[in-house]
Amino acid sequence: MAEPPCGGRTRRLKILLTGGTGFLGGRIGEALLAAGHSVVALVRPGSPRRPPAGCIDAPGDVVDAGAVRRAAAGCDAIVHSAALVKVWMPDRSAFDAINVGGLRNILAAGVPRILYTSSFIALGPTDGTTAREDWVLPNRRPHNDYERTKTAALAEARHAVREGAPLITVFPGVVYGPGTLTDGSLMTKTVRDFLSHSLPGILGAGDRRISYAYVDDVVRGHLLALEKGKPGGEYILGGENRTILEVLEILTRQTGIPPPTRRIPFFLAESVGWAQRMRAHLTGREPLITDEVVRIYRREWAYDSSRAAAALGYTITPLEEGLRRTIAWLRAQALVPGGAA
Repeated sequence: MAEPPCGGRTRRLKILLTGGTGFLGGRIGEALLAAGHSVVALVRPGSPRRPPAGCIDAPGDVVDAGAVRRAAAGCDAIVHSAALVKVWMPDRSAFDAINVGGLRNILAAGVPRILYTSSFIALGPTDGTTAREDWVLPNRRPHNDYERTKTAALAEARHAVREGAPLITVFPGVVYGPGTLTDGSLMTKTVRDFLSHSLPGILGAGDRRISYAYVDDVVRGHLLALEKGKPGGEYILGGENRTILEVLEILTRQTGIPPPTRRIPFFLAESVGWAQRMRAHLTGREPLITDEVVRIYRREWAYDSSRAAAALGYTITPLEEGLRRTIAWLRAQALVPGGAA
């Protein structure tokens, strides 16, 4: 669990947390409680997952403005980490309702401090460069509905700041490490599959850089931003920018397991992804991958966290250490062969 910033000397707040049943949001909730804050967790009725023990449940959904307003009553701050993270949905408008409409409802709740968890994907691909918070890619076209709506939500957030909203925005990289395995746990699942000898292969040349951010760093970055961030401030909470070949090299060195030798050409993966997406439209069954997601992996997503380091005290766990901890956790949870009995 991430340590509270400043040794726990922050003012105790009543905080509304959204996304508290998710991979990152659940860890944020644990850290807020550990720092002594009172946490009200907005939880969708019927959700199979629960927020961290110690949270006060507030039944409701971010798409329901009234539910958000009632849950936020009396709160000092909102930490808005809820998002729809899926490769596909039968009704694509769900992405707009949750990722864009949900932020609008949070902004309208009338709370004096809001911390919004955006995403690296909202800033856009960085091919050939390492981007900062002001990165603008000319003629950008989002690859899928998740990227499209997270980009639109960032535009909404920036407009709200210009209108005086008390909003702070953070951009996590590809978050990995211990925590509930959900649709947002892509890198942790990749490590799990590597340890289980079930990775199908390496997509393309495996030479695209991605910002891999250890979950404890990102959680602590949220608490630091909540405490020290300036209204209107934007902070990348990233990690080391590495290729998947470098990640697999580290995993092999730490475990002795050889990396997959099969190379999957992008054009072949896109064809399979397109077929799965078409089948999903016909059957309603979520695809494992889509051609849109494959095109995301064609790009680089490399970012610079120096602003968060200078302004907040954000620190980065070396990738080798983060992967070592992730392997140990997966084994302790018996999620991989050779784990705890």
